[in-house]
Amino acid sequence: MAERRQRREPTRGESGATNRGSAKTAAPFVPDTTSVRVLNAAAHTCRGCDLYKAATQVVFGAGPRRARVMFVGEQPGDQEDRQGEPFVGPAGALLDKALVDAGIPRETVYLTNAVKHFKWEPRGKRRIHKKPRISEINACRPWLEAELKAVAPAILVCLGATAAQSVMGSGFRLMAQRGQLLTSPLAEKVVTTIHPSAVLRAPDADGRRAAYEMLVADLKIVAKALR
Repeated sequence: MAERRQRREPTRGESGATNRGSAKTAAPFVPDTTSVRVLNAAAHTCRGCDLYKAATQVVFGAGPRRARVMFVGEQPGDQEDRQGEPFVGPAGALLDKALVDAGIPRETVYLTNAVKHFKWEPRGKRRIHKKPRISEINACRPWLEAELKAVAPAILVCLGATAAQSVMGSGFRLMAQRGQLLTSPLAEKVVTTIHPSAVLRAPDADGRRAAYEMLVADLKIVAKALR
């Protein structure tokens, strides 16, 4: 059966806002489909917020069509923005190692971000990560909802506070509730933990080791739940 690709078009240019003063949203750009391939293609036309203007390209999720685990981070980093793939930078390499140590097969994992474009500010010749606003996270949420519907993972894992709050609500406190098997309107089973980049940002070797052990311990909760 042919894939449904109909979608609602914005009524006011490319802003993604349908009425004067209304919040911007990606919803008009999200096709009615459960095909990750079609969603990925459509995301490249998204103008649901202004982050696309400074980004190199959209960075959509990647992984098996029926992955058992979906990991959602905050947003693409510099390398992800350049290569167009999620978690291909240093944080992604560390996540791959943590998956091995936690006993989660990499081929069962779908990787994505709460925000699909790299938000950055210049610092000399470097592009430095800049935290997305709540409005930008909310604008991009329809893409995450569409990915969850398409992949239907057994467990959703939120990496970092931004991802956790995008799924669990703005009042969620990551360090108080990480490593627990939770539920949300988006997914029946949710586990939150620190982002791999938090391990890399730790000030010394002892801090990095402690943060990495925390990450792996939380991922072992995920591995146990999968069994």
